Amino acid sequence: MKIKKYVAPSMPEAMKQIRSELGADAVILNSKIVQTGGFLGFFKKKNIEVIAAVDNVPKPEPRVKEKSAADSYNRMNRASEPVRRTTPGMSANKGNVSAKTSEEILSELQELKALLENLSPAKKETIKYPKMVEKINDLLIRQEIDDGIREEIVQALLIQWYRQGASASFDQVLLWCRDMLTKRIAGYSYGGLSFTKKYVNVIGPTGVGKTTTLAKIAADCTLKYEKKVAFITTDTFRIAAVEQLKTYAKILSIPLEVCYDLNDFRQACLIFKDFDLILIDTAGRNYRNAYYIKELKNIIDFQNEMETYLVLSLTAKQKDMEEVFRQFEDIPIRQFIFTKMDETANIGSMYNMIDKYKKGAAYITNGQNVPDDIISASAEGITKLILGVE
Repeated sequence: MKIKKYVAPSMPEAMKQIRSELGADAVILNSKIVQTGGFLGFFKKKNIEVIAAVDNVPKPEPRVKEKSAADSYNRMNRASEPVRRTTPGMSANKGNVSAKTSEEILSELQELKALLENLSPAKKETIKYPKMVEKINDLLIRQEIDDGIREEIVQALLIQWYRQGASASFDQVLLWCRDMLTKRIAGYSYGGLSFTKKYVNVIGPTGVGKTTTLAKIAADCTLKYEKKVAFITTDTFRIAAVEQLKTYAKILSIPLEVCYDLNDFRQACLIFKDFDLILIDTAGRNYRNAYYIKELKNIIDFQNEMETYLVLSLTAKQKDMEEVFRQFEDIPIRQFIFTKMDETANIGSMYNMIDKYKKGAAYITNGQNVPDDIISASAEGITKLILGVE
């Protein structure tokens, strides 16, 4: 496949150049307005830049129908099929159409991928993908998957689509997408508590559901894993928060200590020295202010056999999630916990945060019921939730 860029004053003039050099079978892959010439930024001329391509395979006769990129790839896939046996005296390559090797096909697919990567963001939005790939692209947009991730996945799907003969079903393309998304984030840590540390701390902004999530974790640890569990709360900023945790502690028959400073925290640790697991609730403050992070460090000893989980609500804007994470960068965060999945239809931010900050997820919560509405997270499970795959 030969790909070349042309610059001309108008589209007719560009088409004249393309037909003259590449012939009537050339395919227009991209076009845009560019400015050329000028002096000191003035008197620039508007021209049109066109990227065209032509298959190097010779044709028996010119075709009347104008070809699209999809037509070229369908032809390429047909050409890659094994040459059928012929009767004696007949040529296996009848009509002078040469069968392409798998290396040639791969090379052309790579050229297409490079071309897509070089398109401007505005032009990418106008690309018409094959129907099944377009449906996946629309799904990822609805779920608010980051544009960079989405474009990489769609390009990979496009290549796979043509490799499979451009005839796969939507379910098959969805399966490819699931596998690609899962593989991308599979290398991080997932699942519930590791039980390798005695102290488990949940941090995060106000209103994300830390206290309720902690109660769900406590119930899971006592009922399923038969651990001896205790609560510590440092959330003395809100009286209602202390009372809420006291209620959960009473229902679950779990002891609770309230701590106002680092000395209280260390004393509580001594009281619970014979327990298997200590679950720590923190104040939900405005963590956009670095002062509260410093205040948190003055109350909790983060170096003392502790795992810390950052709790984020899926109803929040991703930019706000990112700002919260940056405020906590000095605290060793093991995993995310994502809450309130039942309160939003768009959960792509969960995937985006994992991919961007290279942190897995421990749990996802999907309701207020204790201990039921909590899911142990996994890379494949998160991908299935986003794609709506059972």
